[in-house]
Amino acid sequence: MNRSTGRAGWKTAIGLLLTGIMLFPVYWMLNVSLTRDQDMRKSPPDLLPLHGTLAGYRTVLDEQLPYLATSLVIGLGTVVLTVALAAPAGYALAKLRPRGGGVLGFLFLVAQMIPGIIMAMGFYAIYLQLGLLRSVPGLIVADSTLAVPFAVLIFTAFMSGIPGELLQAATMDGAGPLTTFRSIVLPMSRNAVVTVSLFAFLWSWSDFVFAGTLVNGGAHEPITLGIYHYIGNNNQEWNAIMATAVVASLPAAVILVLAQRYVAAGVTSGAVKD
Repeated sequence: MNRSTGRAGWKTAIGLLLTGIMLFPVYWMLNVSLTRDQDMRKSPPDLLPLHGTLAGYRTVLDEQLPYLATSLVIGLGTVVLTVALAAPAGYALAKLRPRGGGVLGFLFLVAQMIPGIIMAMGFYAIYLQLGLLRSVPGLIVADSTLAVPFAVLIFTAFMSGIPGELLQAATMDGAGPLTTFRSIVLPMSRNAVVTVSLFAFLWSWSDFVFAGTLVNGGAHEPITLGIYHYIGNNNQEWNAIMATAVVASLPAAVILVLAQRYVAAGVTSGAVKD
């Protein structure tokens, strides 16, 4: 018993050490965001912001809010479009069994392997003809292409586990495929919806390749470009730069914490079959 307890203690200690190492850059980002300009180049640097300042965060509120608002609109738009496209597709592959469904599923896997920069150049050529460059709707569509293949696979795995008896009962009651999907399948797929929504939001929120290619220089730019421009224009104001990074990280962190139990259920669904 003592030996087992000792091993558990060592495992816990190693886990805490590795977690601390991985989270140290996050702590240092927060530390620098609260450091005064005159303390920025101290050697050795302060491990704690002993003379902390909120000047960097005031700068964020003054200069970065439009970028944050644009990213929020893009993220929510990407979530809506991704769920609207992927949920019916996952239902069709899981329950309607269309001809060529296996090939289509394989193509969704292949689509996730295409480098983003190649897709961005393709979108650039298309948007140049359609007049969608430097537009928020164009970026929402582009970001959705990253999320939809993954989302379809998640929905397919989850909806495959829905008992067929429920769908047969709905059919016997006169419900068509669309009514069955809307009234039975989608409410039962809440965990998958939350999982897909979370990943779609995170991908769009952190996107830089599509943003830098398709909307750079436009009237509405996301926060990733805001940070990029800010580093170029204010490369000495590191507290403001880090404060911007902290504020940009908060929405994703909060959403991840709130949705983690749904995400665990949504990702692992379909992994084990009775």
